[in-house]
Amino acid sequence: MYHGVGRVGVDPFALFVPPDRFAEQMRTLRRVGLRGVSLGELGDAAARGDADGLVGLTFDDGYRDVRTWAAPVLEQCGFTATVFVVSGLLDGENVWDPPPRRQLVDAADLRDLAARGWEIGSHSVTHARLTEVDPGRLQHEVAASRAALSELMGVEARSFCYPYGAVDGAAVDAVRAAGYTYACAVTRVAGLPTILATPRIGVTGRDRGLRLAAKLVLRGR
Repeated sequence: MYHGVGRVGVDPFALFVPPDRFAEQMRTLRRVGLRGVSLGELGDAAARGDADGLVGLTFDDGYRDVRTWAAPVLEQCGFTATVFVVSGLLDGENVWDPPPRRQLVDAADLRDLAARGWEIGSHSVTHARLTEVDPGRLQHEVAASRAALSELMGVEARSFCYPYGAVDGAAVDAVRAAGYTYACAVTRVAGLPTILATPRIGVTGRDRGLRLAAKLVLRGR
């Protein structure tokens, strides 16, 4: 689980990995025989029993820096990824966070990433905490985002990511009803289907060497 890749002066939530460190992390994955893929590709491979050697790479929020810095590195490594975007804030900023804010991707950015083999996934309409909204708002955040991205990209959006990692049974039911195949949480949530609440391991700029190796060992547990 990544958020941003880029050079930032102020990063209060430690969401951005410096470009050189990100490139080092991706080279490490390749060196140990892993190939980075999208959530959709990983899920499909797992369903076939063919996921050995694959690691899902996801980028939450849809920062434009990801296209600038991460996409070329992944292309050089022969990797792909999923970027989860907030459909109602394309070409906007991460207004759910306090300043300083960062620019988000626009439609042209998404088309470029898709052309590189990236999966475009949904991160809701407004980045709402889905466990705290009423049923009507929940349905809108999940279904309207899928519809907007599917129309924009000309292919059905298959993957969803719960903002803030906030997920419960109602959110999973909404994601299933909207037609998504896969969905990401942050931690493993007891009682929820893993395919629609997949846990992830967060990666930061501090992860290298033994620290990164430990996270690779823990992946999927």
